[in-house]
Amino acid sequence: MATNSIKPGGHYRPINVGDGERIVSVAGGGALSICGLKRGGLGGLMMMIAGGALIYRGATGHCSLYRALSVSTAKRKGLRASVKHGAGIKVEKRVTINKPVEELFRFWHNFENLPRFLSHLESVRAIGGQSGQPGQSWRLSHWVARLPAGMKVEWDAEIINEAPNELIAWRSLEGAQVPNAGSVRFERNPTGQGADVKVAIEYAPPVGKIGSLLAKLFGEDPERRVAEDLRRFKQFMETGRTKPAAA
Repeated sequence: MATNSIKPGGHYRPINVGDGERIVSVAGGGALSICGLKRGGLGGLMMMIAGGALIYRGATGHCSLYRALSVSTAKRKGLRASVKHGAGIKVEKRVTINKPVEELFRFWHNFENLPRFLSHLESVRAIGGQSGQPGQSWRLSHWVARLPAGMKVEWDAEIINEAPNELIAWRSLEGAQVPNAGSVRFERNPTGQGADVKVAIEYAPPVGKIGSLLAKLFGEDPERRVAEDLRRFKQFMETGRTKPAAA
């Protein structure tokens, strides 16, 4: 199973390289380092540096480029993708909030807070599983969303990736009426004023009545709905109040 590791000093380092790639990286890095050692000179030194980087990649299971691209080839046993590749609707939005990144992470990490600004959610509650945060049990949660015509959809979700004050990622469990996944990243603003919050949400709209109601809920522009919810999050964190959700 893929796990996460911590560098000395507490820096988060996710394992995002699959077992097969790790073996190849170590073997290739070792061979490249030996060749560089035999060759000598500047060219040999460069080969040794490249070989060392491959060995590090294989030994730690971490690739900085993969992380920058939000790519992972590491497999998690017992988990199934909640939204099949290419089958869902994906929305990504970003907002800058004038609050410390630690405060924003702490507020979002308690999923019970999400319905306060995500207009389609009625409730989220913990159902067990330690997530790694002291005093919190949010690895597993139960979500209820409101649809037009008084209908509701419910599903269970789990946290699948987490880095304190940096990242929370979750996905619905198997059997959800609306398979979905999401992540939120928290980054200190380069200006030193507040933090940038980037949300990515993907869902697979079902067919039938629930699918048509879901489409009506998000309208023709899901990105606009998510952007409005993020503005509500910003307003709530900065002022303690939110405007009514857009119809």
